[in-house]
Amino acid sequence: MSGDSAKPRDGAQAVHRTLALLHCFGDSPQDLSASDLARRTDLPLSTTHRLLRAMTATGFLEQDPDTARYGLGPTMAELGRAAYHRRGLHRAEPELAALSQRTGVTADLAVRVGARAVILVGSSLANDHGRALRRPLHSTALGKVLLAWSDAADREIGTPLTPQTDRTITDPRALGEELNRVRAAGYALNDGESASGVRTVAVPVLDADDHARFALALRSSPEVITGERLGWFAEQAAACATALEVVLLPPNRRRTGPRPVIALP
Repeated sequence: MSGDSAKPRDGAQAVHRTLALLHCFGDSPQDLSASDLARRTDLPLSTTHRLLRAMTATGFLEQDPDTARYGLGPTMAELGRAAYHRRGLHRAEPELAALSQRTGVTADLAVRVGARAVILVGSSLANDHGRALRRPLHSTALGKVLLAWSDAADREIGTPLTPQTDRTITDPRALGEELNRVRAAGYALNDGESASGVRTVAVPVLDADDHARFALALRSSPEVITGERLGWFAEQAAACATALEVVLLPPNRRRTGPRPVIALP
């Protein structure tokens, strides 16, 4: 009995370790050695080698014969492309490109993955740096939108609110108050909370349950997204978000009520 009960735990452990190794490549623009991966995941080197062999054999990773370093393989590219199209994200590309051209600033679309907002489409991905774009929820306009238009239980991030700048909200109660303001205003603002000299306004792409399935952001500097023009940028983003509801969500999951009204302070 004890041997049988141990098998699922062992299997789950192998899955978690494999996923931890794969996530390392999202944070690095370069190939990684087995030692790099063992150090980043705190795994024994022998275990790391065993998992790397399995992932290489199945195409999830590939190994450079000259350097012996590992990179993402063709199976990952195949699955990533399939997921991108099955989620309809390719249909969002022209909408975001038009929004960026119309406003003259960076336009991005993100979803929530755990305590991060992950950018899937947009101008930030145009630079071919090879890194995944994951942003903390508490210090970004994208993240605030994803939290504000979610169930109360899902507002819990579950990780410390690490400061990114001296303007980052690090107190959970203050963050809760900020999310209430975001919901009431119809948009979120990041004013130097994730990086100095950056201002971002974001709005939700809402589903039939009034949840933010995606967050749409416009990012530039305070000199471009000025206080006087903040409402215009928010309205432009909201109009694009309305169009994205149609191209990204099936008819039975689309919002039927009015969009949140943009209410400036």
